[in-house]
Amino acid sequence: MNNNIIIEELEKLVNKALLENEVPVGAIIVENNKIIGRGYNKVEKTQNFMNHAEIIAIKEAMKYKKNWRLNECTLYVSLEPCSMCNEIIKRSRIKKVIYFSKKDEYNDNKVEYEYIKNDYFITILKNFFLNKRKK
Repeated sequence: MNNNIIIEELEKLVNKALLENEVPVGAIIVENNKIIGRGYNKVEKTQNFMNHAEIIAIKEAMKYKKNWRLNECTLYVSLEPCSMCNEIIKRSRIKKVIYFSKKDEYNDNKVEYEYIKNDYFITILKNFFLNKRKK
């Protein structure tokens, strides 16, 4: 699937998170050039720390496939996944993860990861946390 289409879809999800005062992270799962799962952070809305964008997208993809194994899927996410999400990604057997803004932590997960820097997502996240600290 074309990266421009993925980025447009992620931007929509990131903006939804922003409107709901969530950490602006979006995630999309693709299989055979079709989006089968979408998610954005809903931690504050649901008061559930597990409702990260990646987990929501994984749940939607599993429901779509009627299978918890996402072997041939690629996860696109606007921010490098945290350790909790990494474990869920690994257990769901996602083949590849591509993220567009990077955390400073080291990641030793055996899932194949690819980083494609995207200034839009980096700027959105920086501004979000700068504004939070000012309040």
